[in-house]
Formats: sequence, C-alpha cells, structure tokens
Amino acid sequence: MALPFAVPVLTTERLVLREPRESDLPAMIAFGDSDRTRFIGGRQDRVGTWRIFLAGIGHWALRGYGMWSVETREGALVGRVGVINHIGWPEPELGWHLYAGFEGKGYAYEAALAARDHAQTVLGMGPLITMIDADNQRSLSLARRLGATLERVLQEGGRLIHIYRHPSEDDGGIEAYA
Repeated sequence: MALPFAVPVLTTERLVLREPRESDLPAMIAFGDSDRTRFIGGRQDRVGTWRIFLAGIGHWALRGYGMWSVETREGALVGRVGVINHIGWPEPELGWHLYAGFEGKGYAYEAALAARDHAQTVLGMGPLITMIDADNQRSLSLARRLGATLERVLQEGGRLIHIYRHPSEDDGGIEAYA
C-alpha cells in the first residue's frame, strides 16, 4: 500500500533513496535484533521495530522529511539514511545506518550526500548536525569524510555524544550526485 503523502525519491549513481515500505520490515527486524543497533538505542523486538517503522512514517507526515529506505539500483535494501528531528533534540540531524553486509562499499557516504543536498537545497535546512556515540568509530569516520567537523561533545544517558556540524552548501560541502 502506498503512503497517503509523497516522499521524494532521490537517486545517486548506485542508489535509490525512497519511501519506507512494509516490505522493508524483514530487513528492519533483522537489523533491530542485531548488535548493530548498539549506538542507536539498542536491540528491538519485532514490536519495537514495528513502532520504529511507524514512527518513521509519522515523522515524514508531521515534519515533511525523514529517513529514506536506501536500496541499490538492483533493488537490494542496504539501510536507512535521512534527516530526523525527534522531540528534545537540539535541531535536525543527518543520520544513517546500514544493514549487515553492506558496509565498506561507500553506500552510507553516497546516500548521506544525497540526503544532505536535498535538505539544504530543497528544504532550506542546514548546515545539519550528526550526533554520534563517541565509541562509534565507523560513523565518526564517515562524518569526517562527509566534511563535518566536531562542534561539541555532550553527555547523554551516561554516554559521550559527539555532535558534528556538516558544511553548508556555500562552503562547497555539497558534492554532485547523479
């Protein structure tokens, strides 16, 4: 079933960023039940993942932006990337997570560039932040690769969170994508 509102579809050289679909749930459930969630709230059971799925759709409906499902042009679902702004957050955040087997291929980088470009040029947002657990070395490296710089560190729930600021479009921080 299609969503009752439009989610823009973004394309890159290798990827399609599209609306969440119920058919994404098996991959989301597998991700939610894995250790890969340790930096984004921890493991979720099927019901918890269902709630995250519904919250993602609600975010699109309420705010007009959110997390895209990211798939290869061949149709493999590789993860989720987008801009979110949960209650209590300081401002909208560019975030990402990849499903098992898809890391190390540049997919998060490519998708994050597309999402960031859309947020800045179409939605007038930015420069965006990314909030990353201090122990999440892969995401810290990706933020730096995206040209983001460490702005501040805060303590949240006993964890150190690094807040990275992405470059603005005027800084030349936006790269072209197909």
